[in-house]
Amino acid sequence: MTDQGTELDSADVVVVGGGPSGCAAAVFTARYGLDTVVFDRGNAALRRCAYLENYLGFPAGIGVDTFTALMHEHLAEVGADYVADMVVSVERPGDESEVAAASEGESGAFDADARRFVVRTQEGRRVEADHVVAAAWYDGDYLRGLDDDAMFEEHDHHGEVHEQFDSDYAADDGRTPVDGLYVAAPSGDRNAQVGIAAGQGGHVARCLIEDRRRERGFLGDLAAHYDWLRADTEFHGEWGDRDRWREWFDGEVPDDADLDDERLAELRESYIDRAFDTRRTDHEVEAAEPRGIRRLVETIGTERVLDALPDEALADYLDGRELGGVEQ
Repeated sequence: MTDQGTELDSADVVVVGGGPSGCAAAVFTARYGLDTVVFDRGNAALRRCAYLENYLGFPAGIGVDTFTALMHEHLAEVGADYVADMVVSVERPGDESEVAAASEGESGAFDADARRFVVRTQEGRRVEADHVVAAAWYDGDYLRGLDDDAMFEEHDHHGEVHEQFDSDYAADDGRTPVDGLYVAAPSGDRNAQVGIAAGQGGHVARCLIEDRRRERGFLGDLAAHYDWLRADTEFHGEWGDRDRWREWFDGEVPDDADLDDERLAELRESYIDRAFDTRRTDHEVEAAEPRGIRRLVETIGTERVLDALPDEALADYLDGRELGGVEQ
């Protein structure tokens, strides 16, 4: 993703909103391997929180600015692009009949790119995307033109009638009547607390990934994706044999699946490849945790971490270290 004004760019997924729900969704889609861009105008509802005390994993709470920095560093770690810019519109060019007529070539094949979203921003960026995840608290006007009659509702505010995005427009899982559009926020009570909002973002992203896998041909329960690293021990015995996975996969394919043998074989091997990619040896696990802690400290700030340590604990630690081969 570039920061070049009006330069045309492309992504698999555009997430609108860089708060907990948007960042969580982006982490899941990027980790799956989808090119993901997060647009954020920088005033998420989270900023109204004085101090965050109920997010799991921070026993005494965490400052909102620090938590936001951690979210955005997580995006960078998984390869998602964070762009400080406000989305002003999400469109699909023409109606379906116009797109179909324009995208049929000599072969008569439909060009899927013709149904991509076009996302435009306040600073003049234009990005085409297969999927859009709405995850911003502001009014949702940027979605106008996609499904206005069902997407917006009238709201009486102190005697004045306004139109606003209907937080019940999307299903609980974020799916909408507009193919490729998902809503993580606003979604009513599922955005009421930071921990719940992050969970909703992750859930919506998993549904997006599942739908994309179904489009590729994965059927039944095989379409679901679990972002879960497996211990090496889980691949011992029969499950370390790809033939055993092939046998299991074939047993999960629905009887009425309309796939030729070649395509089925491609999907089977792709599924098994992903399964084996989650395998981690004990050595890899041991190396991962120190690296995770280092990244955490880098983001929070080494000086802040040292300042938080009791002087006695820091002195005891330094007393026990060997610096330059000489024990201090």
